[in-house]
Amino acid sequence: MSTARIDFFANTVGAKFLRYINSAGKVISDSTLPPATQELVKIRASQINGCGVCTDMHTKDAAYAGETSVRLNLVAAWRDATVFTDAERAALLLVEEGTRIADAGGGVSDDVWAAVVKHYDDEQQAALIGLVALINTYNRMNVIAAAPAGDYTPGQWG
Repeated sequence: MSTARIDFFANTVGAKFLRYINSAGKVISDSTLPPATQELVKIRASQINGCGVCTDMHTKDAAYAGETSVRLNLVAAWRDATVFTDAERAALLLVEEGTRIADAGGGVSDDVWAAVVKHYDDEQQAALIGLVALINTYNRMNVIAAAPAGDYTPGQWG
């Protein structure tokens, strides 16, 4: 498909909804949660959810910000990779369990949460939870709308 089923920007309700969730995103991007961690979380959720638009956007934005191709190429297989810090691994565990809530049966496990608490302060924990919720929202919007991927230019959306 070369065009999305719906253009959220040309739709009154869609455009208003995007403004609100983009504002929520600014709260997270302005937090002390490391930008590299934010991108890794967005990339991993987008991979899990099969969101080409978000995977395209966040891998390109991360590369533009200086992320290495080795780390970007290994996000999907992060458990077997040696290039992620313990803090990043905790965030990747959280995004996986937080994205796969229905599959996990019990939501996010106490062990995963303990790993998050070990590496992130209260503000960063709130940012991580908000980010997992937010990227899953964007993923679902794009997947439902069948938005095509591949044409994103770093910085295109601000």
